[in-house]
Amino acid sequence: MKSDIEIAREATLKPIEEIGARLDIPEEALYRFGPYKSKVSFDCVDSLADKPDGKLILVTAITPTPAGEGKTTTTVGLGDALNRIGKRTMICLREPSLGPCFGMKGGAAGGGFAQIVPMEDINLHFTGDMHAIGTANNLLAALVDNHVYWGNDLEIDSRRVSWRRVMDMNERALRSIVSSLGGVGNGFSREDGFDITVASEVMAIFCLASDLQDLTDRLSRIVVAQRRDRSYVFANDVKGEGPMTVLLKEALMPNLVQTLENNPAFVHGGPFANIAHGCNTVIATKTGLKMADFVVTEAGFGADLGAEKFFDIKCRKAGLRPDAVTLVATIRALKMHGGVARDDLGTENLEALEKGLENLAQHVENVRCYGVPLVVAINRFSADTDAEVELVEKACAERGVKAVMCTHWADGGAGTEELAHATVAAAESGEADFSPLYPDDMPLWDKIRTIAQKIYRADDITGDKRVRDQLADFEKNGMGSYPVCIAKTQYSFSADANLKGAPSGFTIPVREVRLSNGAGFIVAICGDIMTMPGLPRVPAANSIGLNAEGMVEGLF
Repeated sequence: MKSDIEIAREATLKPIEEIGARLDIPEEALYRFGPYKSKVSFDCVDSLADKPDGKLILVTAITPTPAGEGKTTTTVGLGDALNRIGKRTMICLREPSLGPCFGMKGGAAGGGFAQIVPMEDINLHFTGDMHAIGTANNLLAALVDNHVYWGNDLEIDSRRVSWRRVMDMNERALRSIVSSLGGVGNGFSREDGFDITVASEVMAIFCLASDLQDLTDRLSRIVVAQRRDRSYVFANDVKGEGPMTVLLKEALMPNLVQTLENNPAFVHGGPFANIAHGCNTVIATKTGLKMADFVVTEAGFGADLGAEKFFDIKCRKAGLRPDAVTLVATIRALKMHGGVARDDLGTENLEALEKGLENLAQHVENVRCYGVPLVVAINRFSADTDAEVELVEKACAERGVKAVMCTHWADGGAGTEELAHATVAAAESGEADFSPLYPDDMPLWDKIRTIAQKIYRADDITGDKRVRDQLADFEKNGMGSYPVCIAKTQYSFSADANLKGAPSGFTIPVREVRLSNGAGFIVAICGDIMTMPGLPRVPAANSIGLNAEGMVEGLF
C-alpha cells in the first residue's frame, strides 16, 4: 500500500471554484490561496442566514491508543460515502497543529483513500490561521507588559499577570520561564510561560465566535491580570481587542478544500481536545449546515474528551442540536485496551477483545446520556479475523447499537456506504433529544465532579484550597454559569494514562483552574497534563524533509 502522501499526490484535484460551485458558492466569494484552497467570504456566509439547517453528525471515538482508531479518516470516508449515496454533504474538520505534525502524530488530514487535500498544505502553514491566532495572542501579551513598563496606570500586579504567550510547536523548555531579564530597559522581571497555540484562549474564542463583532466582544473580555485588590484587568483595558481583531479578520473566514473524491470540506480552527475544547469553528459548522443536507464533523480524541466538550461547550454556546453520532473503534485498539501488547495485535485474541469492549461500552453509554442516537463504526484492518468481527457486532447488538464494518482507508467512500446508510437512518429517526450533561446554574466544582463521575466513572475529584478559592472567585465575579473544559490525558478515562479499558476506583486530581472569560468557560487542569507539550524521544520531525525533486517526504 502506498503512503498517505503518495496517495494524495496522485489524486486528481479539481479547481476550488468547482468545489465551491457544488455548494452554490459564487466565484467572487472565494478568496483563493492557489488553485485548491480558498476562504469563503463573510458576505457569502451572511447570505445563508435564512436557509434551513441540514443534519449534524458528530464523529467521535473510543479512548485512543498507539494502535490507532482512525477518527479523522472515518470522518472523511463517511462524508465521501454520504455524497456517494446522493446526500449533499459537507465535512467540517479542525486544522492540524504543527506541534503534533513534527512531534508524535505526524500529519492529520485523514489517511489512505479517505483524505482531505492538498495534504501538505493543510498539515503545514495552510492559509495562515494558526499564525494569525498566535500573533494576536502574543500581541496582547506585549500590550500588557508594555502597559506595566510605561507607568502601569491600571495598577496591574505583575505577580498576577495570567496571560501567557504561545507558539505552534511542542517546546517543553518554554513551559515555565522568567521574562524581562537584562536590566531596567527590558521591563519588570516575572515568572511567565508559553502554551501551544491550540491551547490559547484566542483559539477557543476564534472557534466559538459567530461573526467579527462577536469575536471583538469576546476578545475584549479576556482577563489578562489582576490588581493588588484582586480585581480583574481585561484585554479592553489595554486596548487589545481592536488590533487583535484586525489580525484575525481574514482568518475567521472558513477554509474550503476537498477530499480525494472531490467532495467539499471546511478545515477551520484547531483546538486540542485534551487541553482545549477540541472542535472546529462554529462559523464553519453553521455555514456547512446552511449549504448541505448533512454536515459531518469530528471532536478530538475519545468521546470522554472530544464529544463531551462538543456537547457541553460548543453545542451549548452555539445553540447546535446534533442529530446523530458515529463512534469509531478498531479491533486492534480494543484488544490493546484488553491488555494486548502492540506487537501482538495481529494475533486473534477474543478474550482480550471482550475485555477491551468495556471501553467501547462506556463510550456508548456516555453518548446516550446526551440523548443523541449513535452508530458504531469499526474501522477494519486486514488482520481482523471473522471471529473478532462477530464478537464486536454481537456485543454492540446486545447494547442496542448497530455496528458497521468500514474499509474507507483502502476503499474510500465505497468502503463506508453501509455506515452512511446507517448514519442517515439514525439522523432521520427522530430519536435525537439533545440536552447537555449539566445545567448552567450548577456550581463550578459540581460541574467538574459531574463530568468526572458520569463520563469518566471516577469516584470523586480532589483539589486543594487554592483551586476551590479560585472557583469561588470566578462565581463571585459572575462566571459561575460557565461550562467547564477538562484538560487531562486522552489515553484513559482516568487522569493516569496507563489505566486502559474502563477503569474504576480512581479520583481525578484538579491541579489548577484557569478562566477563559472571552471564550466563556473554565479550564480545569487535571493530573500531569501540560498545556505546552514536549517532543517525544524520536520526533516525527526526524523523518521529514525534501527529496531531490523538492517535494516533502516523511509527512504522513
